Amino acid sequence: MEYLPLGRTGLKVSAIGLGTMTWGQQNTEEEGHGQMDYAVGRGVNFIDTAELYAIPPKPRTQGATESIIGSWFKARKNRHDIVLATKIAGRSAMNWFRKDGVPTRLIASQIDEAIEGSLKRLQTDYIDLYQLHWPDRRLTLWGGHGFKDYAQDFTPFEVTLEALGKHVEKGNIRHIGVSNETAWGVMRFLQEAQKSGGPRIASIQNAYNLLNRTFETDLAEMSLREDVGLLAYSPLGQGFLTGKYQDGAEPEGARGTLFGRMSRYESVGAQNAIQACLDCAAAHGLSPVQLALKFCDSRPFVTSTLIGATNMAQLKTDMDAFDIAWNETLEEAVNTLNDVHRSPCP
Repeated sequence: MEYLPLGRTGLKVSAIGLGTMTWGQQNTEEEGHGQMDYAVGRGVNFIDTAELYAIPPKPRTQGATESIIGSWFKARKNRHDIVLATKIAGRSAMNWFRKDGVPTRLIASQIDEAIEGSLKRLQTDYIDLYQLHWPDRRLTLWGGHGFKDYAQDFTPFEVTLEALGKHVEKGNIRHIGVSNETAWGVMRFLQEAQKSGGPRIASIQNAYNLLNRTFETDLAEMSLREDVGLLAYSPLGQGFLTGKYQDGAEPEGARGTLFGRMSRYESVGAQNAIQACLDCAAAHGLSPVQLALKFCDSRPFVTSTLIGATNMAQLKTDMDAFDIAWNETLEEAVNTLNDVHRSPCP
């Protein structure tokens, strides 16, 4: 297992990160514990979760994933061996996260409440990486195209940063990161941190895969020059890059079959791009999973590739995929894919 610096924090995280968002919905507590045992046994030291999980978001399962991780920490007594990341929900109409039933916002009072809730569920007194799950600004996210200036208020960066900084000072959280963020958003947080002496963004967790290379447009340069590494989520495109949904297939127990909510990977041009990726893998003697995961792992701006599985067979297959060697032939092949099918699933 390779371990890479988490920004300028001094921490190192495994190049494979364990995603957890199905635990508490598609996976039981026992299954979650089993996945963590297996991943840690193979060298993973980085586990990522969120107050929102399990997915899809709903009141009954909110926080369930953190609770499963917390019971694992209690049983294994290994908290200090893990770099633990979680997230606070960004601006939304969801009103079941906070005690007073208000929609979620990235304001001081909600940050205080969210951190307290996560610490309790996780059964720990500190969080290594605390991330803003998505911005307080209204943006075109999760499959949308283009930009619209919504001309509305949003919580000032300095207000959010000050609130997070107080928890860093307390020791409740060690470092901070963002997710589903833009280059402008990251640079504004870095600017405010430099100005105020507040905590510095250590990472950005955005979707990145063969169907969505938009990170490379401007965020990749920021990532390398500012030491804000990418934690790449959805490296298999919500499972589409495995080929399991091809030709309208609805695999039993799959997330798309159970819940839908897959529009990000069902856009115009997506089907052809997915098939091209599958054909590319076959042409080079690889499985689709190997090509997709090693692609992410081979990028210089990726700190950790987050994998998630609903069963142990999937988890083992995913982890094994990182063992293949990347070469110039594969690099040329994926760049040709990108030339023809330009990020149809942003």
